[in-house]
Amino acid sequence: MFDKLDAIEGKYRELESLISDPTILADMPRWQKYSQEHAALSEIVSKYRDYKRVVRELKENKAMLTEKIDDEFKQLLETEIVSLEISKESFETELPILLLPKDPNDNKNVIIEIRGGVGGEEAALFAGDLFRMYSRYAESKGWKAEILDSNPTELGGFKEISFSIEGPGAYSRLKYESGTHRVQRVPATESSGRIHTSAVTVAVLPEVEDVEIDIKPADLRIDTYRASGAGGQYVNKTESAIRITHLPTGIVVQCQDEKSQLKNKEKAMRVLRARLNDAAQQSRHDQIAADRKSQVGSGDRSQRIRTYNFPQGRVTDHRIGLTLHKLDSILNGELDEIIAALITTEQAEKLQQVK
Repeated sequence: MFDKLDAIEGKYRELESLISDPTILADMPRWQKYSQEHAALSEIVSKYRDYKRVVRELKENKAMLTEKIDDEFKQLLETEIVSLEISKESFETELPILLLPKDPNDNKNVIIEIRGGVGGEEAALFAGDLFRMYSRYAESKGWKAEILDSNPTELGGFKEISFSIEGPGAYSRLKYESGTHRVQRVPATESSGRIHTSAVTVAVLPEVEDVEIDIKPADLRIDTYRASGAGGQYVNKTESAIRITHLPTGIVVQCQDEKSQLKNKEKAMRVLRARLNDAAQQSRHDQIAADRKSQVGSGDRSQRIRTYNFPQGRVTDHRIGLTLHKLDSILNGELDEIIAALITTEQAEKLQQVK
């Protein structure tokens, strides 16, 4: 481990020199590349340097204990040694985690797609609940949420809705939400008071730039049509809605939320790029299926990941066996406790694999 850390620190010093070089400063693309690499190493190098400082001070303090010193100073040294030992153990726990391979998508914005599944109108209502949950979570983080396309129902739910969340580290925390979410409650449409079980699927896609995905214009069929649903007479009189078909893959995306055809096209292209990137990633994941099954952040959307039980006021994440009796606060966007547990579990699994 320490050989790796020494090599990383050496690379960090090299990058530090490069981003200060006038020749590199004059070449903005290269400077940005080196700056990003430098920033990516900052946390682990800072922790490693703190660790080395603690080890050095620990060695010095222990050496002083062997000298002739008065009792008061000896007691101070022993207290300091205990504190340094605790810090050393903490660093030795954190450093292996920081050495784990990073998901290259972690710092990206996300596109979330929620679709009502089993349960009809009740599933659509729950899709609306999840949209509000993620919107409030984004708000608590200072992130920006924007609807890209939606298919609302008369009772206020969504047959499907796609939206983006923009903010640093959005994908690193929301990627664990991909999968089937199940709800157990008495529907508003149920007169006999029976508990129903419904489900929705959630897909969390890292948003990619156009330079990352090469989409040839010849591979696209773009259709325009009149928007339906809410929006007044204006949207129904103009062909502002956009449907884009990617011919090589058959992927179809559409957007009708904006009155402007151009804005709808821009949003649809954002979703298309994310879906194409996701399809490529899923193909790679399929090739390493055994590894994927061992990780909580697998992205397997056929998997039932969580149950929201209203009568008992509980939420259970089935991947890690975590149950919290905090249904209201979780649906209000307080997801950090669940996400932290998922991250910790995945890190533990990865550490076990590299041992």
